[in-house]
Amino acid sequence: MTEQQKEFKKEWSKKKRIAMEIASEIHDIVEDTIWTDYKKMPELSEKLISAVEDAQAYKIEKGL
Repeated sequence: MTEQQKEFKKEWSKKKRIAMEIASEIHDIVEDTIWTDYKKMPELSEKLISAVEDAQAYKIEKGL
C-alpha cells in the first residue's frame, strides 16, 4: 500500500468515526432519554445521513 493510499484510508476512517459518533448519540437518546430528547432526533438524523454520504462518496472517489 502506498503512502497516499494509507492517507486516504486514514481520512476515510476519520469520516466513518464521525458517522459512528453521531449514531452513538442517537443510540444513547433512544436508550436513555427518548422522552426528553426526542426533538434532537431529526437534526441528528440529518447529520448522520450527511456524514455517511460524505464517507461513502470519499471511499468511492479514492477507490477504497
